[in-house]
Amino acid sequence: MKKKSTILQASSIQQQVSRCAWAGNDLLYQKYHDEEWGVPVHDDRKLFEMLILEGAQAGLSWITILRKRENYRKAFNNFDAKKIAKYDSEKVKTLLQNEGIVRNKLKIAAAIQNAKCFLEMQKEFGSFDKYIWSRFGGIGGKPIVNKWKSLKEIPPRTEQSDAMSKDLKKRGFKFVGSTICYAFMQAVGMVNDHTTDCYTYRT
Repeated sequence: MKKKSTILQASSIQQQVSRCAWAGNDLLYQKYHDEEWGVPVHDDRKLFEMLILEGAQAGLSWITILRKRENYRKAFNNFDAKKIAKYDSEKVKTLLQNEGIVRNKLKIAAAIQNAKCFLEMQKEFGSFDKYIWSRFGGIGGKPIVNKWKSLKEIPPRTEQSDAMSKDLKKRGFKFVGSTICYAFMQAVGMVNDHTTDCYTYRT
């Protein structure tokens, strides 16, 4: 009984705190906002996962992808780029029949292409993390800290995301438009876009 009471109390606190407006009332969305969004990521596998998922989001809402994330991890070998780069036509057919993911042929093909490009980037720079943070992060490869007071102030793209998109496309990546790149930057903490009234905001 005590354990149940503690869970209910934690849930109540989670709903009451002031957070970014986009998190809404969905507990999965709130958990993602509180624990992941805007937290700096330097692990290559995680960076690759977020790049692929942000591309999968194109034309959809992020909560749709978030609810399918575990299915994506199972379907795409936990986003192991080496394995994904070797996917053949039979694997693509299997993925297109998987109701747990977004069954879009272009997005699936992009994931495979991006895995190949990702591996090339690791060879060239030592890690994707080193490439992405040193070129498009803040000064000294640190997060860019913004001071938005409301959701409507946050831009859908920036000069940094424009530059990232251009460079990734030049290197063969797909589904990496500037808006997707900026959403990626926000997700992996390259920019801190929590509004200043959010309890997680930090300078």
